[in-house]
Amino acid sequence: MQYRNLGRTGLQVSELCLGTMQWGWTADEPTSFSVMDAFVEAGGNFIDTANNYSRWVAGNPGGVSEEIIGRWMAARGNRRQIVLATKVRGRMWDGPNGEGLSRGHIMTAVEDSLRRLQTDYIDLYQTHWFDANTPIDETLAALDDLMRQGKVRYLGCSNYPAWRLAKALWTSDKLSLARYDTLQPHYNIAYRAEFERELKPLCEEERIGVLPYSPLAAGFLTGKYRRDEPVPDSARASGIQRRYLNDRGFTILEALEKLGKARDKSSAQMALAWQLSQPVISSPIIGANSIEQLNDSLGAVGLRLSDEEMRALDAVSAWE
Repeated sequence: MQYRNLGRTGLQVSELCLGTMQWGWTADEPTSFSVMDAFVEAGGNFIDTANNYSRWVAGNPGGVSEEIIGRWMAARGNRRQIVLATKVRGRMWDGPNGEGLSRGHIMTAVEDSLRRLQTDYIDLYQTHWFDANTPIDETLAALDDLMRQGKVRYLGCSNYPAWRLAKALWTSDKLSLARYDTLQPHYNIAYRAEFERELKPLCEEERIGVLPYSPLAAGFLTGKYRRDEPVPDSARASGIQRRYLNDRGFTILEALEKLGKARDKSSAQMALAWQLSQPVISSPIIGANSIEQLNDSLGAVGLRLSDEEMRALDAVSAWE
């Protein structure tokens, strides 16, 4: 495993980050433990979750992924070896203040996350998406206080448009508050425009570490979807069909497979390498419901694409 600085910070994170949205949803606790064990065994140290994972599942109150990670770290005694990231914003309890980025919500939510994770600090605390009802200075002041208290070490955001991220950075500078050092955007070779149009140049200029989620397009880029073949049964199949099952998507997949064969790499590994070959990327967030899925992603560790390969993939995936 290779390691990279998290944006402009001095914190070193593994070049792949393990996402845990599926813990307690499509992966039970023993499976979750085994995948995290295998990730650490391979040299991974960066694990990402959120307090509301997976509240959208019937019978899941949210916080389940954090609880599983907390029990795993306690059982393994490895908290100091893990760079732990979680998020705040989504609904976690009933009532008007049960969600959002107000000081009131953040201060309660962070204590709940610390308890579930069985730790006294969070390495990277991220606002899951923006809150139009709360002034950005209120949110940043609350987060700044958490850093001064030692409960949070670095700040990040997710799903922010460029203008909101720029406003947050300006506010931090103006008011001498801690700033966002990372961004989690939805980004992969088949879904480029949203990030590349405005967010990418902003992140490059401000040295924001980029942690793309869905780098394998919800499984489409693994190669299990084929042109003119029936869609596999999957919990995410409808979203994949709507967004990626078109001529452009299949052309990208075929290009990844062709280039991958020349390197004895899978299409998923080539899709991850396409991201890892970009300096702005700190660590793509991979998911895995099994050790087999994890091992396929780990095959991208250390893999970088040549300028010629990057041009070939850009030619089939460019956006207008």
